[in-house]
Amino acid sequence: MTAHYRIEGGTATAIAGSVEKGVRGGDLPPGAPLPPVRVLAERLGVAPATVSAAYSQLQRRGIIATAGRNGTRVRSTTPIAALRSVRNLNVPGSLRNLAAGEPDPALLPEQSRLVYSHAGPLPELLAHARAQLAVLPPAAAFTVINGALDAMDRILQAHLRPGDRVGVEDPGWAGCLDLLALQGLVPVPMPVDDFGPTVEGVKAAVAKGVRAVIITARAQNPTGAAVDAKRAKALRPLLKDVLVIEDDHAAELSGVSLHPVAGSGPHWAFIRSASKPYGPDLRCAVLAGDPETVSRVEGRMRLTSGWVSTILQRTLLNIFKTFDVVPAGKAYDQRRVALIEALAARGVVAHGRTGINVWVPVPDETRAVTHLRDHGYAVAPGHMFRQASPPGIRVTTATLQPSEVDGLADVIAEVAGVRLDAPLSR
Repeated sequence: MTAHYRIEGGTATAIAGSVEKGVRGGDLPPGAPLPPVRVLAERLGVAPATVSAAYSQLQRRGIIATAGRNGTRVRSTTPIAALRSVRNLNVPGSLRNLAAGEPDPALLPEQSRLVYSHAGPLPELLAHARAQLAVLPPAAAFTVINGALDAMDRILQAHLRPGDRVGVEDPGWAGCLDLLALQGLVPVPMPVDDFGPTVEGVKAAVAKGVRAVIITARAQNPTGAAVDAKRAKALRPLLKDVLVIEDDHAAELSGVSLHPVAGSGPHWAFIRSASKPYGPDLRCAVLAGDPETVSRVEGRMRLTSGWVSTILQRTLLNIFKTFDVVPAGKAYDQRRVALIEALAARGVVAHGRTGINVWVPVPDETRAVTHLRDHGYAVAPGHMFRQASPPGIRVTTATLQPSEVDGLADVIAEVAGVRLDAPLSR
């Protein structure tokens, strides 16, 4: 009850955060009344305008509702997942429950006999994810979401507003750039080398006031960059006051160790999806993060898609336990390295430390793409992925066979014309 929960804080943001923490922990349940503005202001020793501003923040986020003389209360449904909440009314076991609004499980197909109150993240899947991601902070919260881009969308919506700046890799994932445009967020390019975003690039982005950064842990698209221990150690202190979203879409498929950047600051998220190692149709990802971020994501998801199908989660867990991705990772490595080495033999620089893509700097993207097309090869033009970095093309080597390598390298060499010491980005 409200009487047992003390709202704290000396600023509007801190007061709003304290109320949100109470909702998240279940100490401020749906419908719980909040103190009047002047009463809370007097108790906290702040101006009434400060409390009013905090309540306005919470009202905009859909956490509380103000009803004039009836006071201010926690909404019956909020975009925050309460740790001790249940989906349905708390009906005593002595009563015949005719309030649930759920179908009869006995009349559902056998493989899907789950009702609303039983849905949500599969505990066994979360336990497996915790074990696989033990390198993350012990206090991390976990949930399940519909893929990496869906996770990024919800995380950004949970913390940012249109006009906020976000640091992004340059060149980087085209889908991420499109998502920022959709949300009205401003991308700030961070140059990339073979070990992820450069230290100077991240420093410059932070100096420009970014509120969040998005980093790919391994098998970066389109360059194949992977963050190593040295780079991660250098980046963490720079990002302690910034929301860090880290995407590990390739996971063990990348063939190199994980060195996460996320987890050093108060707000962070780490996404492990299944599309690359286990199949694009598995629209399922594990999201780890600080409890506040995960709670906001789960709460918003509860109000929209609800949850990730338990049937899908069970399928993914079974694949996790039975399918070995190591052979696939080695095959991808051989195909990627074969092209990089063939290009190097022809005096052409190419980048692809991990993953299924190779990035080749070129003087003219249009000419390069057209020339390759005329010789029977389709590659992606670099403008889809870059902002301030030099031109390039992305070549996906996932299905490239040994017999094709030399012919492809010959054609690329005709239009590349780039020195072996050329930088990946400026």
